[in-house]
Amino acid sequence: MTRPRTYRLMMLQLRIFFTAVQFFTRLPIPKWVGYEPDWVRASARYFPLIGIIVGGVTAAVLLLTARVLPLPLAVLLSTSAGIWLTGALHEDGFADVCDGFGGGHTPVKIIEIMRDPRIGAFGAIGIGLLLAVKIVALASLPAPMAVLALLLAHPLSRLAATILIWRMNYAAPEGKASLAAQPMSLASFVVASAPVLLLLILVFICDAMTVQTAVIAMIAMLISIAWLARKFQKHLGGYTGDCLGAVQQVSETVFYLALLALSR
Repeated sequence: MTRPRTYRLMMLQLRIFFTAVQFFTRLPIPKWVGYEPDWVRASARYFPLIGIIVGGVTAAVLLLTARVLPLPLAVLLSTSAGIWLTGALHEDGFADVCDGFGGGHTPVKIIEIMRDPRIGAFGAIGIGLLLAVKIVALASLPAPMAVLALLLAHPLSRLAATILIWRMNYAAPEGKASLAAQPMSLASFVVASAPVLLLLILVFICDAMTVQTAVIAMIAMLISIAWLARKFQKHLGGYTGDCLGAVQQVSETVFYLALLALSR
């Protein structure tokens, strides 16, 4: 018996979603999902939804550990949980971008350095400082606001990276992200944006954060995204998978810093 077309489409999207889970996290997926290269290409539309999962896990770890431990230590454990869950995928990308732009002077050399699996001084110092800023910023917020910040920053920062996929060209012909970093249609970007928009609406309905605070923090994120995108376009003629990781990490940190500045 032939399955209805709607059912087949729903199962296809479910497989694409699980492909995104497998690509962007360490979480196991059902064996029946299978694998097709086209699913990896389409999986970027669920990148922000993966952010909601990661944000939910890190927020839960913070919420639980902050009950029995000092907030700075709870933030450190929460950050560690997020790094483990994603396999340090985005942190590695940020470190590679630091190395590439710190030591390279031509597009070819920058990409060559970013592809080197070894981490250099720029990458080590950059990721160390970024994590320190992120942890201190979260630990300086009131615990409920820190939990909310994690819930919002992870999907928002992944949506920020999705903007590059939507609006820019992929600069490297090869690499782990080359399959997922295919040209994105407006319809796919709308799909990517929908869960983040619904999450924001829920936050506003629950009066967990004011619209003004969220808008100012997101504007700060947009400024950081625009600056990085301009740099990538100027020096590479587009973006790479490492660039996506850098955008995610920087915009996430900027969101925390903006909330901290507004809270003070």
